[in-house]
Amino acid sequence: MKEFAQPSPQKADTQKKSKVTMGKAFKTIIWPRRKLVFIGLFLILISRLAGFVLPLKSKELLDEIVPNKDMDSLYNLLWMVGLALLIQAITSFLLTRILSVQAQYLISELRAQVQKKVLSLPISFFDNTKSGALVSRIMTDVEGVRNLIGTGLVQLVGGTITAVVSLVLLIRINPWMTLFVFLPVAIFGYVALKAFKYIRPIFRNRGKINAEVQGRLTETLAGVRVIKGFNAEDQENKSFEKGVDLLFQNVKKSLTATALMTSSSTFLLGLASVGIMGIGGYYMIQGEMTTGDFFLFTLLLGFMIAPIVQMSNIGSQLTEALAGLDRTEELMNMTPEDELGDRNVVLNDFKGNLKFDNVSFAYEEGKEVIQNVSFKASAGSVIALVGSSGSGKSTIAGLSATFLTPNSGTIYIDGQDISKVKLSSFRKHLGVVLQDEFLFEGTIRDNILFPRPDASEAQLLQAVKAGYVNEFTDRFEDGLDTLIGERGVKLSGGQRQRIAIARAILADPKIIILDEATSNLDTESEALIQKSLAELVKDRTTIVIAHRLSTIKKADQILVIESGRIAEQGTHEELIAKEGRYFDLYTYQAKI
Repeated sequence: MKEFAQPSPQKADTQKKSKVTMGKAFKTIIWPRRKLVFIGLFLILISRLAGFVLPLKSKELLDEIVPNKDMDSLYNLLWMVGLALLIQAITSFLLTRILSVQAQYLISELRAQVQKKVLSLPISFFDNTKSGALVSRIMTDVEGVRNLIGTGLVQLVGGTITAVVSLVLLIRINPWMTLFVFLPVAIFGYVALKAFKYIRPIFRNRGKINAEVQGRLTETLAGVRVIKGFNAEDQENKSFEKGVDLLFQNVKKSLTATALMTSSSTFLLGLASVGIMGIGGYYMIQGEMTTGDFFLFTLLLGFMIAPIVQMSNIGSQLTEALAGLDRTEELMNMTPEDELGDRNVVLNDFKGNLKFDNVSFAYEEGKEVIQNVSFKASAGSVIALVGSSGSGKSTIAGLSATFLTPNSGTIYIDGQDISKVKLSSFRKHLGVVLQDEFLFEGTIRDNILFPRPDASEAQLLQAVKAGYVNEFTDRFEDGLDTLIGERGVKLSGGQRQRIAIARAILADPKIIILDEATSNLDTESEALIQKSLAELVKDRTTIVIAHRLSTIKKADQILVIESGRIAEQGTHEELIAKEGRYFDLYTYQAKI
């Protein structure tokens, strides 16, 4: 496992840089849902206007009702204030019910879109990206949109309306006191704007760090047996602590900026309050302001200041939302593997004739793994790839499965350049059984049915029998409904491999790629699997990678791969007769 690190430059280069502006977010996210947003704005307007009833009626209570001992007016006032509070409660409920629920629906939609996009990307992307990091980007980065469609944006608009109306009323009561208040508020607004510009890159980087930390943690949990087997807990703990500390340092920066805004608002607005007490006290002593006016001014001041402070918090949330959308946009801008090149050929009458014509491939520029490889695999034939580790066998298999794209040369399928073929029309005829086969958490039945969930019980049982899965499931209390744990951890390697082969049999593909399919089996299991493999490869084009050469004697063609080239080519008998590299490998294994 790699040490914790920031995303590599190579990986970063594969992502189109993007910065989501508020205008772009408005156009793509807010405007399509404008009806709901306008309903929210209407509700917030009603709520905020109802909120002014209390301070306005407070002036009336102090200046008119109490001095005149008017009980009838007092009862009317209480009814009006109570009704205003009820309106505020109802509008608040409707806002949450309409906008917050819609925001959560949008989050679920975006998650589905991002996950769909991620699965459309080429295998090379997944080779360079931790799965845990992708989980974070799919599940976490999109959550910020709740502040765009949810109550956040509407509260921002509502707060602005409240602040403006309050300001107008404050000016009408006493313009000089209002001016004294407005100056520190303006200074606070300037500080907040500067802080938001500073915070956004921090939030953006936090998403990357968080994804890396989650990715490392996912790796650690998946590889816990290796960690414990090598007594490497301390090493992993230090690696994770390093990532967590990076996250902490990032959070500390944002908290510092947020604390600066909060403390400056507390000081500046507190300073304004002190000034108001002095100025208001002076005007009341001089008889130029009533107690009701001063009380109303104080309440309206709170009505003006509270939204401004709230807007600073909402501004932070919107900044975080846009930073998350930046990263989501990077993923959404990536080119799906089906759009790499001009893939518009649909294979209708699929036979399975495969041809490599002078194919070369390199994972890194200038370091070719296979060079000028050419061979034909006729429909229904079995092609075996043998050779030492690292010779390029798995790369040829990956190219055959379209998991990789040649740097030069051409691969043909039924006479069509495979780089022009729509991937779905090819892969629906493809079956793969890997050396370290992946099983999903769930039951044995679920895993075998994976390629054909709608298969009948008879088809399922036929695949189970052909893969000799029933040889061990018959001994299980729950049979095919036995839970196998994450990645099939509750099964042996041989059992997992037989499930994988049964899965491939049920898929009924025209092309099969077997990458060391019998490597995890004991001698008895291998004998069973060889029988099922004979059935699996029947009338199917098959690419077999095998270290046990005894398993490929009947292959139509054997390719001996050395240093990325085809060193020898022929049937088992022909290659034995040549007494070359294959002869050496075979006789060596026969002695063991």
